[in-house]
Amino acid sequence: MDRQAFEAALKQDGYEIATGNTPGAKHNPEHSHPYEVKAMVIEGAITLGWEGKTQTFRPGEIFTMARGCPHTETFGPEGVVTLVGRKH
Repeated sequence: MDRQAFEAALKQDGYEIATGNTPGAKHNPEHSHPYEVKAMVIEGAITLGWEGKTQTFRPGEIFTMARGCPHTETFGPEGVVTLVGRKH
């Protein structure tokens, strides 16, 4: 799925849409969000850790995170740009 199709699908499903930009390496310790997340990596990479596992997402890949799901976020040295949908 390309960026435009992903954004159109988010709008159709009632998500608020934003562009996330985290420059450079960073690690966010375990936390959760009060909303559901559906995001596509545009540039760079993000590694998410949850339920004892980790997975790295790269450009064109989509990830979802349930509301309230405890997780960690690790960004590589190039940082990451994501197209993020949030649903409360």
